[in-house]
Amino acid sequence: MDFIRKELNRRRPGQSGLTTPRKEADEVTFLSGIYEGKTTGTPIGFLVLNENQHSSDYDDLKTVYRPSHADYTYQQKYGIRDPRGGGRSSARETVARCVAGAIAKIVLQDYRITIRAYTSQVGTIRLKGSYNDYDLSLAETNPVRCPHPATALEMEALIKEVKAQGDTIGGIISCVIQGTPVGIGEPVFGKLQAALAHAMLTINAAKGFEYGDGFEAALYRGSEHNDRFYNDKSHDQEMIRTRTNYSGGIQGGISNGEDIYFRVAFKAVATLLTEQETVTVAGEVTTLKARGRHDPCVLPRAVPIVESMTAITLLDYLLIQKAR
Repeated sequence: MDFIRKELNRRRPGQSGLTTPRKEADEVTFLSGIYEGKTTGTPIGFLVLNENQHSSDYDDLKTVYRPSHADYTYQQKYGIRDPRGGGRSSARETVARCVAGAIAKIVLQDYRITIRAYTSQVGTIRLKGSYNDYDLSLAETNPVRCPHPATALEMEALIKEVKAQGDTIGGIISCVIQGTPVGIGEPVFGKLQAALAHAMLTINAAKGFEYGDGFEAALYRGSEHNDRFYNDKSHDQEMIRTRTNYSGGIQGGISNGEDIYFRVAFKAVATLLTEQETVTVAGEVTTLKARGRHDPCVLPRAVPIVESMTAITLLDYLLIQKAR
């Protein structure tokens, strides 16, 4: 329970000046599936109450569509929408993902699998090099969750500047999975990278996914980019490894035992505290200046969400393999 609470605290609102000032304790109450601190095998039901909601902040949104938000598409799909907070298009729903992800992480500990996500870019400020160049544990030592303290300060300053202007900004979260055994993933339509991509792109504001070298792979010849195998005799048990890891730990949709790493691009939050041109539900041109307590940048709170969706996805595929 302590671990789950810690994970929720990483996602909750109001944790720093870089996030929404809304204060939510995000205490989880388990209704079923857990007894005396252990899962029973039955479905796990839980409840996390919203205790600091200001529904009146959304009164102005009843008759207008926020640019780049889901207001318009939800209205057209269902013929009705609840403007108070965005409903299922709100990032509030990710609290459930973090509860499930925390449980998945506990199971993955038995497999000695670790998952670490971190903010690698905010706007034009980005980390250079690869994840191997940084101590990823340092990501939790600053509000922006960047493992390089100096760069973290630059990112924080940029987010604060954008926030003061009533604007928002996007960026990139990188994630590294270490300890994945060889053979996880299914052929063709069940490829591990496809499952991870699907999981990441279901997160609010996610716009892009790449694993391994990603789009950079298009720049190289096969002779430059192939991960060459060798027999690693440095351990008690010999094992086949690759000298490089451009593949990102996945080949043919199946894990090869190397580190799995990927990046997720997040757009700037759609709800701005400055005027934007838009239309009403009747199609009339108008302007909108939103009110309320919104994140100027989703990245600091999205880091634990990326980890949670990674843990859920990886555990699913481990169980599929174990069933064989």
